[in-house]
Amino acid sequence: MTAMDTIFALSSGAGRSAVAVIRISGPAASDVLARVAGGKPAARVVALRTIRDPVTGEALDRGMVLWSPAPRSFTGEDCAELHLHGSAAVVGAVLKALNGQPGLRPAEAGEFTRRAFLNGKMDLVEAEGLADLLQARTAGQRRQAFRQMSGMASSVFDAWRRQLLLIRADIEAVVDFADEPGVAEEASSGIDARISILATEMSSALQKSAAAEVVRDGVRVVLAGRPNTGKSSLLNALARREAAIVSEIPGTTRDAIEVSLDINGIPVNLTDTAGLRDGAADVVEEEGIRRSRTHIAEADIVVWVWSSDVPGSRTPDGVPGLVVQNKADLDSGLFRNDPMSDDRPLRVSTLTGEGISGLLQKLTAVLQHHYGDVESSLLVSARQTAAVQRSIRLLNDALAVPAEHLEIKAEQIRSSSEEIGRLTGRIGVEEWLGEIFSRFCIGK
Repeated sequence: MTAMDTIFALSSGAGRSAVAVIRISGPAASDVLARVAGGKPAARVVALRTIRDPVTGEALDRGMVLWSPAPRSFTGEDCAELHLHGSAAVVGAVLKALNGQPGLRPAEAGEFTRRAFLNGKMDLVEAEGLADLLQARTAGQRRQAFRQMSGMASSVFDAWRRQLLLIRADIEAVVDFADEPGVAEEASSGIDARISILATEMSSALQKSAAAEVVRDGVRVVLAGRPNTGKSSLLNALARREAAIVSEIPGTTRDAIEVSLDINGIPVNLTDTAGLRDGAADVVEEEGIRRSRTHIAEADIVVWVWSSDVPGSRTPDGVPGLVVQNKADLDSGLFRNDPMSDDRPLRVSTLTGEGISGLLQKLTAVLQHHYGDVESSLLVSARQTAAVQRSIRLLNDALAVPAEHLEIKAEQIRSSSEEIGRLTGRIGVEEWLGEIFSRFCIGK
């Protein structure tokens, strides 16, 4: 793979559709377009053309052609798009015709976006945002990803780096006068104040990062409890489908079952776990219980499920989280729930469906409290968080440097600015490129 290759791929979804888009990018894009579409149209003007096999001359389709010469294209290279009828036969024939052209090869996963990054059309944070946007399942994930992709976060990171470069320049300017009495001490005091303000700003952004990473990947909500309290039935009720096997036999659930939910725009990975009890029936159930405890330990929110017909099931076994009484139809005087109150127990019946909406209200309130305000977070991935953590650590090291060693303080500031530069890709990040762009599909 080289940047000089001309690449092509289907950039719209696979399968039958009204319209399919094939993208071509690279130095030979103009020649290829001339061969398959009878010449390139005016730049950035859509034209109706007959698409032909350059070898046989056979007409393959009649569709729209778009020509975007470098540098004003998605990749920053000469780029063409063929908008075709979306049948498998048409798309297959055109892709086959392109594959036979000299100087042209199929694109690898994420290669169009990688070229856009290498050609300065987007930075690394924007590329990560685009990858997240393509995988977004909920409105919350979409808004968070769009903020990254549109450059809102990058503008803040670039401002941090500019401030660090200015601070370093001021330190180096003072070094020339460091031998004069009082000059170094006075200058160092003002510089330290600026460093401290910037470190505080970075730390504030860092505080939101953990919740933002959770929303990016999905909040892990685990249903836990004793065997036969109806956890699987509750999972099915919340998922509104038969995702888990339900049986009156204790220990039916041996392994975790996970479903994805969208709760008020927040992605939730809801997991049903094996019932917790001493004296497992066999080694398989024992392993299921061990895995349950692992899921509980890794959960963002635990919902402890108990029922009155299972003795001793009410005690959450030291597990913090929401406590829900299931099979409440077995008791009298039911469903006086106030789902927004912390003082009354949540009571549901998966048999009748009563109380389920109240549980969803309570779960929504908890999710909003912890994750409802993370869409504006600047840091949404472990890579981004780690870079800012290292930068803050270097700033704190710089603050600890005595005034008589300004050259050491300048070096700490330089290293801190490089960490922010790696965050956006302004400074070498080759080790991250494969990992980031492998998340894209072919054609993007």
